[in-house]
Amino acid sequence: MKVTDHIKQANGKTLFSFEIIPPQKGRNIQELYNNIDPLMEFNPPFIDVTTSREQYIYIDKGEGLLDRKITRMRPGTVGICAAIKHKYNVDTVPHVLCGGFTKEETEYLLVDCHYLGIDNVMALRGDAMSHQKYFEASKGGHKYATELVSQIQNLNLGKYLHDVVESEHKSDFCIGVAGYPEKHMEAPSLQTDLKRLKEKVDAGADYVVTQMFFDNQKYFEFVEAAKAAGINVPIIPGIKPIAVKRHLQILPQVFKIDVPEELIQAVENCKDNKEVRQVGIEWGIKQSKELLDYGVPVLHYYSMGKSDNIKAIASELF
Repeated sequence: MKVTDHIKQANGKTLFSFEIIPPQKGRNIQELYNNIDPLMEFNPPFIDVTTSREQYIYIDKGEGLLDRKITRMRPGTVGICAAIKHKYNVDTVPHVLCGGFTKEETEYLLVDCHYLGIDNVMALRGDAMSHQKYFEASKGGHKYATELVSQIQNLNLGKYLHDVVESEHKSDFCIGVAGYPEKHMEAPSLQTDLKRLKEKVDAGADYVVTQMFFDNQKYFEFVEAAKAAGINVPIIPGIKPIAVKRHLQILPQVFKIDVPEELIQAVENCKDNKEVRQVGIEWGIKQSKELLDYGVPVLHYYSMGKSDNIKAIASELF
């Protein structure tokens, strides 16, 4: 079922969902199940599965020589989506990236999803590779998420890259895209960023999931600004509980987001990361309750492979 249909059928009740990352190559998928199992009591209608960008690794050939190879450390997104769908009978949302994929590879991935009965995809530009200062499109790939959304929407219409197929069995993907309450790091202004978001919606996006934020007021203002810009699709807040002290440096640096002073003080007063994790849970509960009162369609949590803190938050809400 489509994410938007889940939201409609909820009749105003806020739903619970979360995002997971595939295990590294060679790891057992059971580890992933062990982190999903505790969250299933909250009846998530869908689970997002991220896709990793390719990266370069260097293999020592001896005598001071290195061989550069390209690899993906966390492959298997579509397979994991199918496995979760089969095991838990829950809808899954694979992330589809511009970076690292040609348009043909994207089409093949979408065809696989269609065959597997996956109804939703999250269309993202993706990050720059580690050696790049700015994002660079892969040869034969898309430069912007809007172009990716258009390709998915074309497929829904039976328009493949090199052919138009007249069929009653076309795909009908529900397309999610990213939104940035504190603007995308590369956007010159929030207003410009909203224009880009409107372009994605006009191209066929059905809903928006935001980047993490810790100040709900930024989300509220973002939703109102999006409505004023003519964006009328559901905007789902993305929430990540702080778990370690280093998050105070890492998250603002990587995601270009602000952390409220009250939360900073609470974390800095902690003796160890066990206390930090509890502060993150308490802040997540407070933040989620306020978002519930606002009437958000879904509370979407970034689990990053761990579920104990998400479970602790959800237990106070659902």
